[in-house]
Amino acid sequence: MRVHVVSDVHGNSRDLARAGDGADALVCLGDLVLFLDYADHTRGIFPDLFGAENADRIVELRTARRFEEARAFGAELWTRVARAAGEEHFDRAATIEEAVRKQYGELFAAFPRPTYATYGNVDIPHLWPEYAHEGITVLDGERVEIGGRVFGFVGGGLRSPMRTPYEIDDEAYAAKIAALGEVDVLCTHIPPDVPELCYDTVARRFERGSSALLEVIRATRPRYALFGHVHQPLTQRMRIGATECVNVGHFATTGSPWVLEW
Repeated sequence: MRVHVVSDVHGNSRDLARAGDGADALVCLGDLVLFLDYADHTRGIFPDLFGAENADRIVELRTARRFEEARAFGAELWTRVARAAGEEHFDRAATIEEAVRKQYGELFAAFPRPTYATYGNVDIPHLWPEYAHEGITVLDGERVEIGGRVFGFVGGGLRSPMRTPYEIDDEAYAAKIAALGEVDVLCTHIPPDVPELCYDTVARRFERGSSALLEVIRATRPRYALFGHVHQPLTQRMRIGATECVNVGHFATTGSPWVLEW
């Protein structure tokens, strides 16, 4: 059995269409949407709306962890767009949703069949049922058997200063993880709360990992714990007890899936 695993697709529909080549199934750990490419500030929903120069500025503020300034700057940009469009007719949420829908149309069409997917922290879950047609199974807090092994899925991220679309409280996240029970392969978007797995060497900051996920790994000892979220991790792979913990890679950049065979 051969399963290909991807995470942090961020708009890379071209390589996604080939990600399942030679595999019996594809697993996607979320973050399909590209709001802003930190390597190329001309790509994504943000520069499409506000321009590359403003994208440069927002990246500068966020990278410096000046999140309040970044939010104030973003609010100013939205005010400008609303005034230009006519404030009485402008709907910010609808504007974002329209841009996300366009990306989802391309990305879900690129998924091979079968695909098993969960949400990332920048995804918008309520839109997925419109695009996840036959052969695409969406799971969050749920289990599925693939080739005789039990895979458990929990999507989304935890609350953070970035305030991305699908962040949930620690307690709700812990409940979803606990509800899975024992699985062979534990699939999440975010990593367990281990410093080496949570530190991004390019952004030079710790992303949020889950302590509840770490506890479940230690208690239930799955064969693998697979995740993404941290684009340039200090450590991509490490063992916690009997469990091989793997950051499957930043698919938007690599264009290559991580391969699991048995």
